[in-house]
Amino acid sequence: MKAITSILSILALAATLNAAEGDAKKPEAGKKKAPPSPEQMMKNLDKDGNGSISKEEWLASPGAKKDAAKAEERFGKMDKNKDGSLSKEEITPKPKKDAK
Repeated sequence: MKAITSILSILALAATLNAAEGDAKKPEAGKKKAPPSPEQMMKNLDKDGNGSISKEEWLASPGAKKDAAKAEERFGKMDKNKDGSLSKEEITPKPKKDAK
């Protein structure tokens, strides 16, 4: 009986350690993934390599395919000089001012 109890205890401990190790490898649930850097966005979206993201390139992105109307609205807001494309400067987030 002692041998069975010992074996079951060891198996329970091993299962607990294995489960904890598996949880450590998983990304935390509910945490948002950081947005890509402007450099990464240019690399991913600038398909023709001209140094800017056209409206067509923007709307062909996976995120835009989920909600084209929202993507088109966002493109319009980001295109500050209204030239129909986004430069690296236009996709770079502006630093937030300190709340005093």
